[in-house]
Amino acid sequence: MDVKTGLFYMFAAVLLFAAFRVITARNPVYAALYLVLAFFQASAIWLLLKAEFLAISLVLVYVGAVMVLFLFVVMMLDINLDSLRRGFWKHFPLAGGIGVVVALQMSYVLLGGFRPSEQPRSNAVLELATSEVSNTKELGKLLYTEYLYPLEIAAVILLVAIIAAIALTLRQRKDSKYVNPADQVRVKARDRMTVVKVAATRPAPTSTTIANESQRGETKA
Repeated sequence: MDVKTGLFYMFAAVLLFAAFRVITARNPVYAALYLVLAFFQASAIWLLLKAEFLAISLVLVYVGAVMVLFLFVVMMLDINLDSLRRGFWKHFPLAGGIGVVVALQMSYVLLGGFRPSEQPRSNAVLELATSEVSNTKELGKLLYTEYLYPLEIAAVILLVAIIAAIALTLRQRKDSKYVNPADQVRVKARDRMTVVKVAATRPAPTSTTIANESQRGETKA
């Protein structure tokens, strides 16, 4: 067993463990962190397969953006774990059966991909063919030539989805005061400050002054 094969088995073992802990962890935050670990192991396996673009895309997009957003949402929500565990064993047989079917389908597809072809090529020819080609460069050529229109359609769909999400969540909050930026720009100095005339400050009245004023009031009465 060479070093590359050993690294593959190590990354695959950690990936399987992290994926198992994602669905068995009771705390949603721990499940999200295990999912981050699974993404890292998958990107490492892609690096071993010389798919550098897919590996760095997985780390930047999913780990750097999607999973960080998931962690913020999960930590901000007050999730009741008891209600989540309720009814687990009731739906476990159906979920287990579906999982077994999916595992059998994946094993059938993967085992079919590992079967040797009728005309195997030598390792030297394969290494020579892959060493002279940059998969990132070839992927870019393929996306912007043959799949240019599907790529643009996907970009437009994502843009519409972003605008729709902003429009659905952009609501006027009643618990905060709205300030129009145009009014702030057009405001003048005299609008910010108002001069109020206040009477001059008088000294604090003493006991003698209070007695004299009371006598004057009684005299007038």
